[in-house]
Amino acid sequence: MADASPRNDAGASGPAVRLRVPTDEDAFVWHRLFDDPEVMEFVGGWSGERSTYEELTARQRRHDAELGFCMWTLLDPEGEPIGFAGAMPWPREWGPTGEIEIGWRLARSAWGHGYATAAARATLERVREAGVRSVVAMIDIRNERSMAVARRLGMERAEMFTSPSTGVTAYCYRLTL
Repeated sequence: MADASPRNDAGASGPAVRLRVPTDEDAFVWHRLFDDPEVMEFVGGWSGERSTYEELTARQRRHDAELGFCMWTLLDPEGEPIGFAGAMPWPREWGPTGEIEIGWRLARSAWGHGYATAAARATLERVREAGVRSVVAMIDIRNERSMAVARRLGMERAEMFTSPSTGVTAYCYRLTL
């Protein structure tokens, strides 16, 4: 899939980020970028084994081929990977089952530059083009930074869900496209 140039709601350009389908090498890159307790604070607290990212990048390539969207590798203006952003079907048996979830995860060094919002806006454009009519974002109730991104996208907080395995509670933000 071609790179996307995000625009904000007013049509102005955000940071010059690009999204691309993850490669085999991105499993190593994501593992390195996310090997930071601050980055992983609201997604389990640890980065996982490299094999977890190998499986994740492979699954995202399948999603892109089959659905027209996935969790893409997020590149900064210089073309360096700084995380991922995108969409995929909600993968669990609890929560917004059957819906499309958008999300983002960035290396700590990439926080505070507008990359997450720009990448999420590009994601919304791509999923809309793929025929998706609504999306959700599941956000840990303590994750103020991600909730701010969801609000900038025009998402509205709806219901709350609690993971039966971890006991973590998340807000489900919704947006009709």
